[in-house]
Amino acid sequence: MANTVTIDGNEYDLESLNEAAKSQLTNVQVTDQEIARLQQRLAIAQTARQAYARALQAELPQS
Repeated sequence: MANTVTIDGNEYDLESLNEAAKSQLTNVQVTDQEIARLQQRLAIAQTARQAYARALQAELPQS
């Protein structure tokens, strides 16, 4: 079975794509990976911020 890729609901045989299309497909895949990496880093930062905010709250004078 040939390798295929689905783009906007249409399936394409990778071997049928020209070099420019293959290059753009690679760019999309790399960009998707970077977005996923950044989303993970954002989740880590948001979790850290919540922990810092809780620690700050514990240090504030009680009223």
